[in-house]
Amino acid sequence: MSLSRRILVTGASGYVGGRLVRALLNEEIPVRVSVRDAKKITGQCWANEVEIAVGNATNFEEMKSALTGVHTAFYLLHSIGVGSDFDELEARMAKNFATAAGRAGVKQIVYLGGIANDDKQSKHLASRARTGEELRSTSVPVLELRAGIIIGSGSASFEMLRHLTHRLPIMTTPKWVSNRTHPIAVRDVLWYLTNAAKLEKPVNGIYDIGGPEILSYAEMMQKFAKCSGLRRRWIIRVPVLTPKLSSLWIGFVTPVPTRLARPLIGSLINETVADPKKDIDAIIPKPPEGLLDVENAIHLALSRTTSNQVETRWSDATAITAPWQKAQSDPDWAGEITHRDKREVLTDAPIDCVWRSIEQIGGETGWYGADFLWWARGMLDRIVGGVGLRRGRRDPKHLRVGDSLDFWRVEAIAKERLLRLYAEMVLPGKAWLEFRIREIDGKVEIIQEARFSPRGLGGQLYWFAILPLHAFVFPTMLRNIVRSSKRKALFGDA
Repeated sequence: MSLSRRILVTGASGYVGGRLVRALLNEEIPVRVSVRDAKKITGQCWANEVEIAVGNATNFEEMKSALTGVHTAFYLLHSIGVGSDFDELEARMAKNFATAAGRAGVKQIVYLGGIANDDKQSKHLASRARTGEELRSTSVPVLELRAGIIIGSGSASFEMLRHLTHRLPIMTTPKWVSNRTHPIAVRDVLWYLTNAAKLEKPVNGIYDIGGPEILSYAEMMQKFAKCSGLRRRWIIRVPVLTPKLSSLWIGFVTPVPTRLARPLIGSLINETVADPKKDIDAIIPKPPEGLLDVENAIHLALSRTTSNQVETRWSDATAITAPWQKAQSDPDWAGEITHRDKREVLTDAPIDCVWRSIEQIGGETGWYGADFLWWARGMLDRIVGGVGLRRGRRDPKHLRVGDSLDFWRVEAIAKERLLRLYAEMVLPGKAWLEFRIREIDGKVEIIQEARFSPRGLGGQLYWFAILPLHAFVFPTMLRNIVRSSKRKALFGDA
Protein backbone atom coordinates (compact mmCIF):
# COMPACT_ATOMS: atom_id res chain seq x y z
CA MET A 1 0.00 0.00 0.00
CA SER A 2 1.40 3.40 -0.97
CA LEU A 3 2.13 6.22 1.42
CA SER A 4 -0.86 8.06 -0.11
CA ARG A 5 -2.99 5.72 2.01
CA ARG A 6 -1.47 6.85 5.30
CA ILE A 7 -3.79 6.11 8.22
CA LEU A 8 -4.33 8.25 11.32
CA VAL A 9 -5.40 6.57 14.56
CA THR A 10 -6.69 8.74 17.38
CA GLY A 11 -7.02 7.24 20.83
CA ALA A 12 -3.89 5.15 20.19
CA SER A 13 -3.19 4.96 23.93
CA GLY A 14 -6.63 3.49 24.57
CA TYR A 15 -7.99 -0.04 24.63
CA VAL A 16 -9.10 -0.45 20.99
CA GLY A 17 -6.75 2.14 19.48
CA GLY A 18 -3.59 0.53 20.84
CA ARG A 19 -4.57 -2.81 19.33
CA LEU A 20 -5.69 -1.30 16.05
CA VAL A 21 -2.28 0.29 15.48
CA ARG A 22 -0.59 -3.08 15.80
CA ALA A 23 -3.17 -4.72 13.51
CA LEU A 24 -2.63 -2.08 10.82
CA LEU A 25 1.14 -2.36 11.04
CA ASN A 26 0.83 -6.14 10.67
CA GLU A 27 -0.86 -5.39 7.32
CA GLU A 28 2.09 -3.13 6.40
CA ILE A 29 -0.16 -0.06 6.39
CA PRO A 30 1.61 3.25 7.20
CA VAL A 31 0.27 4.62 10.47
CA ARG A 32 0.33 8.00 12.15
CA VAL A 33 -1.03 8.28 15.69
CA SER A 34 -2.47 11.35 17.35
CA VAL A 35 -1.88 11.55 21.10
CA ARG A 36 -2.00 14.28 23.73
CA ASP A 37 1.34 13.18 25.19
CA ALA A 38 3.95 11.21 23.24
CA LYS A 39 5.30 9.76 26.50
CA LYS A 40 2.05 7.83 26.88
CA ILE A 41 2.92 5.43 24.04
CA THR A 42 6.69 5.09 24.47
CA GLY A 43 6.26 1.66 26.04
CA GLN A 44 4.21 0.27 23.15
CA CYS A 45 5.95 -2.34 21.01
CA TRP A 46 5.00 -0.36 17.90
CA ALA A 47 6.12 3.09 19.13
CA ASN A 48 9.14 3.24 16.79
CA GLU A 49 7.14 2.10 13.77
CA VAL A 50 4.63 4.96 13.59
CA GLU A 51 4.59 8.70 13.02
CA ILE A 52 3.56 10.57 16.14
CA ALA A 53 1.47 13.72 16.03
CA VAL A 54 1.00 15.43 19.38
CA GLY A 55 -2.26 17.28 19.68
CA ASN A 56 -5.56 17.74 21.48
CA ALA A 57 -8.85 17.02 19.72
CA THR A 58 -10.20 20.36 20.92
CA ASN A 59 -7.42 22.27 19.13
CA PHE A 60 -8.22 22.87 15.45
CA GLU A 61 -4.71 23.65 14.25
CA GLU A 62 -3.20 20.64 16.04
CA MET A 63 -5.83 18.34 14.52
CA LYS A 64 -5.40 19.82 11.05
CA SER A 65 -1.65 19.27 11.26
CA ALA A 66 -2.15 15.67 12.42
CA LEU A 67 -4.63 15.00 9.59
CA THR A 68 -2.62 16.55 6.75
CA GLY A 69 -1.52 13.88 4.28
CA VAL A 70 -3.89 11.29 5.77
CA HIS A 71 -6.25 9.21 3.62
CA THR A 72 -8.30 7.48 6.36
CA ALA A 73 -8.70 8.78 9.91
CA PHE A 74 -9.96 6.57 12.74
CA TYR A 75 -11.90 8.45 15.38
CA LEU A 76 -11.66 6.44 18.63
CA LEU A 77 -11.98 9.19 21.23
CA HIS A 78 -14.41 9.50 24.10
CA SER A 79 -14.69 11.55 27.28
CA ILE A 80 -16.62 9.31 29.65
CA GLY A 81 -15.91 10.18 33.25
CA VAL A 82 -14.88 13.81 32.82
CA GLY A 83 -18.11 15.15 34.30
CA SER A 84 -21.84 15.45 33.75
CA ASP A 85 -21.37 17.48 30.56
CA PHE A 86 -19.14 14.87 28.86
CA ASP A 87 -21.63 14.69 25.98
CA GLU A 88 -21.11 18.37 25.13
CA LEU A 89 -17.35 17.93 25.21
CA GLU A 90 -17.57 14.87 22.94
CA ALA A 91 -19.71 16.80 20.48
CA ARG A 92 -17.23 19.71 20.35
CA MET A 93 -14.32 17.35 19.88
CA ALA A 94 -16.04 15.51 17.02
CA LYS A 95 -17.10 18.72 15.27
CA ASN A 96 -13.59 20.13 15.50
CA PHE A 97 -12.07 16.89 14.21
CA ALA A 98 -14.46 16.68 11.25
CA THR A 99 -13.83 20.29 10.27
CA ALA A 100 -10.07 19.80 10.49
CA ALA A 101 -10.35 16.60 8.43
CA GLY A 102 -12.23 18.46 5.72
CA ARG A 103 -9.63 21.21 5.56
CA ALA A 104 -6.78 18.66 5.51
CA GLY A 105 -8.25 16.74 2.58
CA VAL A 106 -8.98 13.49 4.42
CA LYS A 107 -10.87 11.02 2.20
CA GLN A 108 -12.49 8.82 4.86
CA ILE A 109 -13.33 8.97 8.58
CA VAL A 110 -13.99 5.71 10.41
CA TYR A 111 -15.75 5.98 13.74
CA LEU A 112 -16.39 3.22 16.29
CA GLY A 113 -19.59 3.96 18.19
CA GLY A 114 -22.21 1.98 20.07
CA ILE A 115 -25.36 0.20 18.86
CA ALA A 116 -28.28 2.56 19.48
CA ASN A 117 -31.57 1.22 18.18
CA ASP A 118 -33.81 2.28 21.05
CA ASP A 119 -35.69 5.58 21.32
CA LYS A 120 -34.90 5.74 25.06
CA GLN A 121 -31.13 5.79 24.84
CA SER A 122 -28.84 6.23 27.80
CA LYS A 123 -26.85 9.45 27.93
CA HIS A 124 -23.74 7.50 26.97
CA LEU A 125 -25.29 5.94 23.86
CA ALA A 126 -26.98 9.19 22.91
CA SER A 127 -23.61 10.92 23.09
CA ARG A 128 -22.03 8.22 20.92
CA ALA A 129 -24.78 8.74 18.32
CA ARG A 130 -24.40 12.52 18.48
CA THR A 131 -20.64 12.17 17.99
CA GLY A 132 -21.38 10.36 14.74
CA GLU A 133 -23.70 13.17 13.66
CA GLU A 134 -21.04 15.79 14.33
CA LEU A 135 -18.44 13.78 12.39
CA ARG A 136 -20.88 13.66 9.44
CA SER A 137 -21.44 17.42 9.54
CA THR A 138 -18.82 18.06 6.83
CA SER A 139 -18.30 16.68 3.34
CA VAL A 140 -15.85 13.95 4.46
CA PRO A 141 -17.48 10.49 4.17
CA VAL A 142 -17.91 8.80 7.56
CA LEU A 143 -18.11 5.04 8.04
CA GLU A 144 -19.67 4.60 11.47
CA LEU A 145 -19.36 1.11 12.93
CA ARG A 146 -21.60 0.53 15.93
CA ALA A 147 -20.72 -2.26 18.35
CA GLY A 148 -22.33 -3.63 21.48
CA ILE A 149 -20.43 -5.22 24.37
CA ILE A 150 -16.82 -5.90 23.38
CA ILE A 151 -15.39 -9.10 24.84
CA GLY A 152 -11.62 -9.13 25.12
CA SER A 153 -8.89 -9.32 27.70
CA GLY A 154 -8.62 -5.98 29.43
CA SER A 155 -11.86 -4.40 28.19
CA ALA A 156 -14.02 -2.65 30.78
CA SER A 157 -17.06 -4.73 29.81
CA PHE A 158 -15.11 -7.97 30.15
CA GLU A 159 -13.57 -6.97 33.50
CA MET A 160 -17.01 -6.09 34.84
CA LEU A 161 -18.43 -9.42 33.64
CA ARG A 162 -15.45 -11.39 34.96
CA HIS A 163 -15.39 -9.96 38.47
CA LEU A 164 -19.15 -10.01 38.97
CA THR A 165 -19.26 -13.69 37.99
CA HIS A 166 -16.18 -14.72 39.96
CA ARG A 167 -17.04 -12.93 43.18
CA LEU A 168 -20.80 -13.35 43.42
CA PRO A 169 -22.13 -16.95 43.26
CA ILE A 170 -25.48 -15.52 44.36
CA MET A 171 -26.45 -12.05 43.23
CA THR A 172 -29.47 -9.79 43.26
CA THR A 173 -29.64 -7.95 39.97
CA PRO A 174 -31.80 -5.31 38.31
CA LYS A 175 -34.20 -6.14 35.50
CA TRP A 176 -31.77 -4.99 32.82
CA VAL A 177 -29.77 -8.23 33.10
CA SER A 178 -32.58 -9.81 31.05
CA ASN A 179 -32.23 -7.31 28.20
CA ARG A 180 -30.84 -8.66 24.96
CA THR A 181 -27.27 -7.78 24.01
CA HIS A 182 -25.16 -8.49 20.94
CA PRO A 183 -21.58 -9.02 22.14
CA ILE A 184 -18.63 -9.13 19.77
CA ALA A 185 -15.05 -10.29 20.29
CA VAL A 186 -12.40 -7.58 20.18
CA ARG A 187 -10.63 -9.71 17.57
CA ASP A 188 -13.61 -9.26 15.25
CA VAL A 189 -13.90 -5.54 15.99
CA LEU A 190 -10.27 -5.21 14.85
CA TRP A 191 -11.07 -7.23 11.72
CA TYR A 192 -13.74 -4.72 10.67
CA LEU A 193 -11.64 -1.69 11.55
CA THR A 194 -8.53 -2.97 9.77
CA ASN A 195 -10.48 -3.77 6.63
CA ALA A 196 -12.11 -0.34 6.76
CA ALA A 197 -8.61 1.06 6.16
CA LYS A 198 -8.41 -0.95 2.92
CA LEU A 199 -11.68 0.12 1.28
CA GLU A 200 -11.21 0.95 -2.39
CA LYS A 201 -13.77 3.78 -2.27
CA PRO A 202 -14.92 5.99 0.61
CA VAL A 203 -18.08 4.78 2.34
CA ASN A 204 -20.64 7.02 3.99
CA GLY A 205 -23.09 5.22 6.28
CA ILE A 206 -23.93 3.61 9.61
CA TYR A 207 -23.38 -0.13 10.07
CA ASP A 208 -23.88 -2.34 13.12
CA ILE A 209 -21.37 -5.05 13.99
CA GLY A 210 -22.07 -7.95 16.33
CA GLY A 211 -21.05 -11.51 16.98
CA PRO A 212 -23.01 -14.63 15.99
CA GLU A 213 -25.12 -14.73 19.20
CA ILE A 214 -27.78 -12.56 20.79
CA LEU A 215 -28.24 -13.20 24.50
CA SER A 216 -28.97 -11.47 27.78
CA TYR A 217 -26.35 -10.19 30.20
CA ALA A 218 -27.47 -12.88 32.66
CA GLU A 219 -26.84 -15.54 30.02
CA MET A 220 -23.39 -14.08 29.41
CA MET A 221 -22.59 -14.38 33.11
CA GLN A 222 -23.66 -18.04 33.06
CA LYS A 223 -21.48 -18.68 30.00
CA PHE A 224 -18.56 -17.01 31.74
CA ALA A 225 -19.09 -19.18 34.82
CA LYS A 226 -19.08 -22.28 32.61
CA CYS A 227 -15.90 -21.22 30.79
CA SER A 228 -14.19 -20.51 34.13
CA GLY A 229 -15.14 -23.86 35.63
CA LEU A 230 -17.49 -22.22 38.15
CA ARG A 231 -20.89 -23.44 39.26
CA ARG A 232 -23.98 -21.95 37.74
CA ARG A 233 -24.68 -18.53 39.28
CA TRP A 234 -27.90 -17.81 41.17
CA ILE A 235 -29.35 -14.61 39.76
CA ILE A 236 -32.27 -13.02 41.61
CA ARG A 237 -33.86 -10.10 39.76
CA VAL A 238 -35.19 -7.20 41.82
CA PRO A 239 -36.91 -4.02 40.61
CA VAL A 240 -35.27 -1.54 43.00
CA LEU A 241 -31.69 -1.40 41.71
CA THR A 242 -31.48 1.80 39.69
CA PRO A 243 -28.55 2.40 37.30
CA LYS A 244 -26.99 4.70 39.89
CA LEU A 245 -27.21 2.12 42.67
CA SER A 246 -26.00 -0.61 40.30
CA SER A 247 -22.96 1.42 39.30
CA LEU A 248 -22.09 2.09 42.95
CA TRP A 249 -22.30 -1.65 43.66
CA ILE A 250 -20.15 -2.52 40.64
CA GLY A 251 -17.65 0.13 41.73
CA PHE A 252 -17.16 -1.78 44.99
CA VAL A 253 -17.20 -5.32 43.60
CA THR A 254 -15.17 -4.92 40.39
CA PRO A 255 -12.07 -2.95 39.35
CA VAL A 256 -14.24 -0.73 37.13
CA PRO A 257 -14.79 2.58 38.97
CA THR A 258 -18.29 3.90 39.52
CA ARG A 259 -17.90 6.78 37.09
CA LEU A 260 -17.12 4.34 34.26
CA ALA A 261 -19.59 1.66 35.40
CA ARG A 262 -22.47 4.12 35.26
CA PRO A 263 -22.39 4.73 31.47
CA LEU A 264 -21.72 1.04 30.84
CA ILE A 265 -24.80 0.08 32.86
CA GLY A 266 -26.76 2.88 31.21
CA SER A 267 -26.02 1.19 27.89
CA LEU A 268 -27.19 -2.21 29.17
CA ILE A 269 -30.57 -0.77 30.09
CA ASN A 270 -31.19 -0.51 26.35
CA GLU A 271 -31.30 -3.54 24.10
CA THR A 272 -28.13 -3.36 22.02
CA VAL A 273 -28.82 -5.71 19.12
CA ALA A 274 -27.40 -5.14 15.65
CA ASP A 275 -29.98 -4.00 13.12
CA PRO A 276 -29.95 -6.38 10.13
CA LYS A 277 -30.80 -3.41 7.90
CA LYS A 278 -27.42 -1.94 8.85
CA ASP A 279 -25.46 -5.10 8.05
CA ILE A 280 -21.80 -4.47 7.17
CA ASP A 281 -21.31 -7.68 5.16
CA ALA A 282 -21.84 -6.01 1.79
CA ILE A 283 -19.01 -3.58 2.60
CA ILE A 284 -16.68 -5.75 4.68
CA PRO A 285 -17.26 -9.53 4.65
CA LYS A 286 -16.93 -11.62 7.81
CA PRO A 287 -13.52 -13.13 8.68
CA PRO A 288 -12.76 -16.31 6.67
CA GLU A 289 -12.87 -18.38 9.89
CA GLY A 290 -16.13 -16.74 10.94
CA LEU A 291 -17.00 -14.54 13.91
CA LEU A 292 -16.17 -15.80 17.40
CA ASP A 293 -19.10 -16.92 19.51
CA VAL A 294 -19.33 -15.76 23.12
CA GLU A 295 -17.79 -18.86 24.70
CA ASN A 296 -14.78 -18.85 22.39
CA ALA A 297 -14.36 -15.10 22.88
CA ILE A 298 -14.38 -15.60 26.66
CA HIS A 299 -11.93 -18.52 26.43
CA LEU A 300 -9.56 -16.40 24.32
CA ALA A 301 -9.80 -13.44 26.71
CA LEU A 302 -9.21 -15.65 29.75
CA SER A 303 -6.19 -17.31 28.14
CA ARG A 304 -4.66 -13.90 27.40
CA THR A 305 -5.29 -12.79 30.97
CA THR A 306 -3.88 -15.98 32.48
CA SER A 307 -0.72 -15.88 30.34
CA ASN A 308 -0.16 -12.15 31.04
CA GLN A 309 -0.55 -11.24 27.38
CA VAL A 310 -3.01 -8.39 27.87
CA GLU A 311 -1.87 -5.88 25.26
CA THR A 312 -4.10 -2.98 26.29
CA ARG A 313 -6.55 -2.38 29.15
CA TRP A 314 -9.57 -0.18 29.72
CA SER A 315 -7.53 1.77 32.29
CA ASP A 316 -4.85 2.67 29.71
CA ALA A 317 -6.99 5.50 28.39
CA THR A 318 -7.32 8.59 30.53
CA ALA A 319 -10.00 11.19 30.15
CA ILE A 320 -9.15 14.40 28.36
CA THR A 321 -8.99 16.28 31.66
CA ALA A 322 -7.39 13.51 33.68
CA PRO A 323 -5.14 14.83 36.46
CA TRP A 324 -2.13 12.75 35.44
CA GLN A 325 -2.20 14.37 31.99
CA LYS A 326 -2.31 17.84 33.51
CA ALA A 327 0.59 16.97 35.76
CA GLN A 328 2.77 16.29 32.74
CA SER A 329 2.79 19.95 31.73
CA ASP A 330 2.96 21.47 35.20
CA PRO A 331 5.99 23.66 35.89
CA ASP A 332 7.97 23.09 39.07
CA TRP A 333 5.37 25.15 40.93
CA ALA A 334 7.85 27.87 41.91
CA GLY A 335 6.83 29.45 45.18
CA GLU A 336 4.42 26.66 46.15
CA ILE A 337 5.00 24.24 48.99
CA THR A 338 5.99 20.68 48.14
CA HIS A 339 6.18 18.29 51.09
CA ARG A 340 8.65 15.42 50.80
CA ASP A 341 9.25 12.14 52.56
CA LYS A 342 12.67 10.94 51.36
CA ARG A 343 14.38 7.74 52.48
CA GLU A 344 17.60 6.09 51.31
CA VAL A 345 19.23 2.72 51.76
CA LEU A 346 22.28 0.86 50.45
CA THR A 347 22.13 -2.81 49.56
CA ASP A 348 24.54 -5.35 48.15
CA ALA A 349 21.77 -6.92 46.02
CA PRO A 350 22.47 -6.65 42.26
CA ILE A 351 20.92 -3.64 40.57
CA ASP A 352 18.87 -5.78 38.18
CA CYS A 353 17.29 -7.61 41.12
CA VAL A 354 16.53 -4.32 42.87
CA TRP A 355 14.94 -3.01 39.70
CA ARG A 356 12.78 -6.11 39.23
CA SER A 357 11.46 -5.78 42.78
CA ILE A 358 10.62 -2.13 42.25
CA GLU A 359 9.03 -2.68 38.83
CA GLN A 360 6.82 -5.48 40.19
CA ILE A 361 5.30 -3.29 42.92
CA GLY A 362 1.51 -3.18 43.25
CA GLY A 363 -1.11 -5.52 41.83
CA GLU A 364 -0.74 -9.09 43.10
CA THR A 365 2.70 -8.30 44.57
CA GLY A 366 1.25 -5.62 46.81
CA TRP A 367 3.12 -2.66 48.28
CA TYR A 368 5.75 -4.50 50.30
CA GLY A 369 4.12 -4.41 53.69
CA ALA A 370 1.34 -2.62 55.59
CA ASP A 371 -1.16 -4.28 53.24
CA PHE A 372 -4.08 -3.49 55.52
CA LEU A 373 -3.33 0.24 55.40
CA TRP A 374 -3.04 0.17 51.61
CA TRP A 375 -6.31 -1.76 51.41
CA ALA A 376 -8.03 0.73 53.72
CA ARG A 377 -6.75 3.69 51.67
CA GLY A 378 -8.02 2.02 48.51
CA MET A 379 -11.42 1.37 50.08
CA LEU A 380 -11.65 4.99 51.24
CA ASP A 381 -10.80 6.11 47.72
CA ARG A 382 -13.60 3.95 46.30
CA ILE A 383 -16.10 5.38 48.79
CA VAL A 384 -15.36 8.94 47.69
CA GLY A 385 -15.53 8.06 43.99
CA GLY A 386 -11.88 7.25 43.22
CA VAL A 387 -10.36 4.30 41.37
CA GLY A 388 -9.22 2.34 44.45
CA LEU A 389 -6.69 -0.49 44.48
CA ARG A 390 -8.59 -3.10 42.47
CA ARG A 391 -7.61 -1.62 39.13
CA GLY A 392 -4.39 -3.63 39.48
CA ARG A 393 -1.82 -3.62 36.70
CA ARG A 394 -1.63 -4.70 33.06
CA ASP A 395 1.41 -6.96 33.43
CA PRO A 396 2.73 -8.49 36.69
CA LYS A 397 6.40 -7.89 35.87
CA HIS A 398 6.79 -4.99 33.47
CA LEU A 399 5.55 -1.41 33.39
CA ARG A 400 5.40 1.23 30.70
CA VAL A 401 4.62 4.95 30.79
CA GLY A 402 0.87 5.48 31.08
CA ASP A 403 0.14 2.14 32.74
CA SER A 404 -2.40 2.21 35.54
CA LEU A 405 -1.03 0.69 38.75
CA ASP A 406 -3.71 0.31 41.42
CA PHE A 407 -4.52 3.95 42.23
CA TRP A 408 -1.31 5.25 40.64
CA ARG A 409 -0.30 6.00 37.04
CA VAL A 410 3.22 5.41 35.68
CA GLU A 411 4.47 8.88 34.81
CA ALA A 412 8.13 8.07 34.06
CA ILE A 413 10.23 4.93 33.87
CA ALA A 414 13.88 4.28 33.01
CA LYS A 415 15.15 0.74 33.38
CA GLU A 416 17.39 0.25 36.43
CA ARG A 417 17.28 3.99 37.16
CA LEU A 418 13.85 5.50 37.80
CA LEU A 419 10.18 4.76 38.44
CA ARG A 420 7.85 7.68 39.12
CA LEU A 421 4.18 7.20 39.91
CA TYR A 422 1.50 9.87 39.92
CA ALA A 423 -1.43 9.41 42.33
CA GLU A 424 -4.89 9.13 40.75
CA MET A 425 -6.63 8.65 44.09
CA VAL A 426 -8.91 11.43 45.32
CA LEU A 427 -6.63 13.88 47.15
CA PRO A 428 -6.58 17.54 48.26
CA GLY A 429 -3.51 18.11 46.09
CA LYS A 430 -1.11 16.19 43.85
CA ALA A 431 1.10 13.32 44.95
CA TRP A 432 3.99 11.35 43.49
CA LEU A 433 5.90 8.27 44.62
CA GLU A 434 9.35 7.93 43.11
CA PHE A 435 12.11 5.31 43.22
CA ARG A 436 15.63 6.09 42.00
CA ILE A 437 18.49 3.59 42.02
CA ARG A 438 22.18 3.78 41.17
CA GLU A 439 25.40 1.88 41.83
CA ILE A 440 27.87 3.37 44.33
CA ASP A 441 31.16 1.64 45.16
CA GLY A 442 29.84 -1.83 44.42
CA LYS A 443 26.55 -1.32 46.24
CA VAL A 444 23.14 -0.15 45.08
CA GLU A 445 21.57 2.99 46.51
CA ILE A 446 17.77 3.08 46.60
CA ILE A 447 16.13 6.46 47.05
CA GLN A 448 12.42 6.36 47.81
CA GLU A 449 10.66 9.71 47.80
CA ALA A 450 7.02 10.68 48.31
CA ARG A 451 6.10 14.21 47.21
CA PHE A 452 2.87 16.07 47.87
CA SER A 453 1.79 19.48 46.58
CA PRO A 454 -1.19 20.46 48.75
CA ARG A 455 -4.22 22.38 47.55
CA GLY A 456 -5.23 24.90 50.17
CA LEU A 457 -5.52 24.40 53.91
CA GLY A 458 -7.20 21.03 53.44
CA GLY A 459 -4.15 19.74 51.60
CA GLN A 460 -1.82 20.96 54.34
CA LEU A 461 -3.90 19.29 57.05
CA TYR A 462 -4.06 16.07 55.03
CA TRP A 463 -0.27 15.86 54.75
CA PHE A 464 0.34 16.29 58.47
CA ALA A 465 -2.50 13.88 59.33
CA ILE A 466 -0.92 11.04 57.34
CA LEU A 467 2.69 11.63 58.46
CA PRO A 468 2.38 9.07 61.30
CA LEU A 469 1.28 6.47 58.72
CA HIS A 470 4.21 7.38 56.48
CA ALA A 471 6.55 6.74 59.40
CA PHE A 472 5.39 3.12 59.37
CA VAL A 473 4.48 2.44 55.71
CA PHE A 474 7.49 3.83 53.85
CA PRO A 475 10.34 2.37 55.97
CA THR A 476 8.56 -1.01 55.82
CA MET A 477 8.23 -0.73 52.06
CA LEU A 478 11.91 0.08 51.61
CA ARG A 479 13.07 -2.77 53.88
CA ASN A 480 10.92 -5.28 52.04
CA ILE A 481 12.10 -4.10 48.65
CA VAL A 482 15.65 -4.83 49.79
CA ARG A 483 14.62 -8.26 51.11
CA SER A 484 12.81 -9.04 47.86
CA SER A 485 15.87 -7.98 45.86
CA LYS A 486 18.12 -10.30 47.87
CA ARG A 487 15.69 -13.20 47.42
CA LYS A 488 15.68 -12.59 43.69
CA ALA A 489 19.49 -12.66 43.69
CA LEU A 490 19.42 -16.08 45.38
CA PHE A 491 16.33 -17.74 43.90
CA GLY A 492 15.24 -15.63 40.90
CA ASP A 493 11.60 -14.57 40.52
CA ALA A 494 10.26 -17.94 41.67
